[in-house]
Amino acid sequence: MAEKIQFELVSPAKLLVSAPVDMVVVPGEEGDFGALPRHAPVIATVRPGVIDVHNDGKIDNRIFVAGGFAEVNEERITVLAEEAIPVTDLTVEMAQARLTSAREALADAKTEQQKVLAEKQVAVAIAMDAAAR
Repeated sequence: MAEKIQFELVSPAKLLVSAPVDMVVVPGEEGDFGALPRHAPVIATVRPGVIDVHNDGKIDNRIFVAGGFAEVNEERITVLAEEAIPVTDLTVEMAQARLTSAREALADAKTEQQKVLAEKQVAVAIAMDAAAR
């Protein structure tokens, strides 16, 4: 049996995934990175995008995340996601509605803090749209 790494995906609402897997590819802020068994310890910021879970030589699960943090060690990868949705549950219409709302919030932003938050929501919506397609 091939060596596995334990993958845990946690959102504010619940533990979404806890399973041994062959590899996980995470959309890191500085670029995508793969986590395999015996990986060097890393803590990384996660950008909006798709986590690919690999088993038996293929991607068997894809999950959209809106950002967060990942911690990797030799035995485990834990992703703490701000929001996580299976790619199979996404629709282009859902992403487009979110993008429209985020762009409206950006246009209506009156303070720098509101602008920064709205820009982040636009980035999440754009990544969600890409994942849905």
